[in-house]
Amino acid sequence: MVLEAPLDEKDFSLLHMLKECGNITHAADRLYLTQSALSKRIKAIERELGCEIVIRTRKGVRLTPEGELALERTAQARRELELLRRELGASQGEICGSLSAGFSINYSIVHLPELIAEYHRRYPRVQLDIVTGQSRTLHASLQTGQLDVAVLRGELPWDGMQYLLAQERICAVCTAELADRPLSELTYINHTTDIAHTALMTRWLHENNLGNDANRINVTDLMTCQELVRRGIGWALLPEIVLGGFDGCIRPCTFANGEPFIRRMYVDCQKESESLPQVRALIELIKEQYRADGDVPAAPLP
Repeated sequence: MVLEAPLDEKDFSLLHMLKECGNITHAADRLYLTQSALSKRIKAIERELGCEIVIRTRKGVRLTPEGELALERTAQARRELELLRRELGASQGEICGSLSAGFSINYSIVHLPELIAEYHRRYPRVQLDIVTGQSRTLHASLQTGQLDVAVLRGELPWDGMQYLLAQERICAVCTAELADRPLSELTYINHTTDIAHTALMTRWLHENNLGNDANRINVTDLMTCQELVRRGIGWALLPEIVLGGFDGCIRPCTFANGEPFIRRMYVDCQKESESLPQVRALIELIKEQYRADGDVPAAPLP
């Protein structure tokens, strides 16, 4: 049986949303459809493919093995269509097309609004899809091809193009009023981060006999942590990226072996996206922004 309308990109998004949400109601909301319209479209796709693509359970919906295969193939087809549009746009001589980019939360807070405003001013015909989040989440999206390029913090494996954007010192930070007191007497304000960086923070704390969990406040985000420090609640280990304008005591950290405690920031890019003019333009603007701020990629610290 033939569909009234053949499979198209909307159906590619439908399958992806069903997988992501696992719930008809939530998927319909995200797709701006009624539940009835979504259910009818699922049945139409199943008639076209000649098989069931979802199973309804008490907990929601799950893709069948056939549905998983359909999702995999339609994702590939959507990617190929997008690459075709970009290549055709690039052949017209003007930077246009679409661009999916991810930015770590810390970078986003400090730099993203200015970056996107300038990029849009220079290249108004580029359709931007911007995502912010934890570096590990963005890294996973980059690996599955959902992003063309991402600004990531930390050491995450990547076999595509990678550019070292910055090396930040991690600093022990408190207000000027608390500067003369030993850190062991102050409340340590800890922030949630990725596993690798957490391990380095734990190492530094233990090397400096500051691993006491009794006198600690845990918060989920870096900016809340910084604000508590500003208010004189205690001290924290913070990267230089968030310390612009901070007028308290900032002490760059070093490990017991003399190695500086740093965190690197990278721009990672998909191999197939690296040659696209709109992607190259974004990467160059990110580099330009850092050069203007004096945050150029650093040589290994002594």
